[in-house]
This record gives sequence, C-alpha cells and structure tokens, in this order.
Amino acid sequence: MRRILASLLMVFSLCGASLAIGPDEILQDPALEARARELSAQLRCMVCQNQSIDDSDAPLAKDLRVLVRERLVAGDSNEAVIDYLVSRYGEFVLLKPRIGWNTIFLWAAAPLLFLPEGSLF
Repeated sequence: MRRILASLLMVFSLCGASLAIGPDEILQDPALEARARELSAQLRCMVCQNQSIDDSDAPLAKDLRVLVRERLVAGDSNEAVIDYLVSRYGEFVLLKPRIGWNTIFLWAAAPLLFLPEGSLF
C-alpha cells in the first residue's frame, strides 16, 4: 500500500507543472501558444518567486499567463511583452534579469564570491 501511495505521489508531483496551465488559457494558434509558453518560462511567479509563471498554479501566475497571451494576440512582439511586464513589476519579474545600470553590481559581484578569501583586500 505504501508503494502505491509513494508512486501516486511521485506521479502527481511530476505532473504538477503541466497542470498549472488550464485548458481555458491555451491559445488556438499553435505558434502563438508556443511563444506564450516560451515567454512564461522566462517570467517569475511573484508569489512563488522560484518558479516560472508557466510552472506555478498561483492565481497571480495565471493572471500573468493570461496577460502574456492577451498581449501576443494583440500583436506585441516577445520583447514588447517582456518590456511591458518589466515596466509594471520591475526586473524581479524576470527569472534571468537583464544586464543594465541597475543590475550591473549584482552581475559583477557574483564572480567575487569565487575568489579566495583575503584576495580582495
């Protein structure tokens, strides 16, 4: 009995990401849907913070997935959708923030962690 429960738990945990996107969200145009999924994989769920909106089942993630699809249907490019979301939520909405004047310190400081102790000063 425990093996069956463990197996079911594993199956449901592996399938959780595919259950995040509801059938009502999927676009009819396969090309637009593929673009929406690509963009959703790059955007951070503001609730979960370590998941993309593509993987999250949080209500805010669903709202963002719908917003991405609405912008794509309206004719926005991928870059325009990303820029729109960054203007509303800041760079934090991106799972991989862009290099810019406000993030350059974060990008430059990361390699410093790998320097031997005492080599900076």
